[in-house]
Amino acid sequence: QAHFLAHGKVQGVFYRKFAIDRATTRGLSGWVQNLPNGKVEGEVQGAESEVEGFLKDLDRGPAGARVVRLDRSVRDVVEGEKG
Repeated sequence: QAHFLAHGKVQGVFYRKFAIDRATTRGLSGWVQNLPNGKVEGEVQGAESEVEGFLKDLDRGPAGARVVRLDRSVRDVVEGEKG
């Protein structure tokens, strides 16, 4: 499981939808939300290789986004968690 916090131009550019679509395609579960400070935060869990690929996708982001930094931290997997 990984927690992420995206900095830069990540709101108003479909970054959350991009994250949801990429997670779904990779068979991952989790959540993502816009924050009042303009950042996007979320958690994702699933196969380690898919989580790593997902985080690389988020580093690039969708067209129109400008990801300045993607903070990430590994967390323990929560069995049965869906999101």
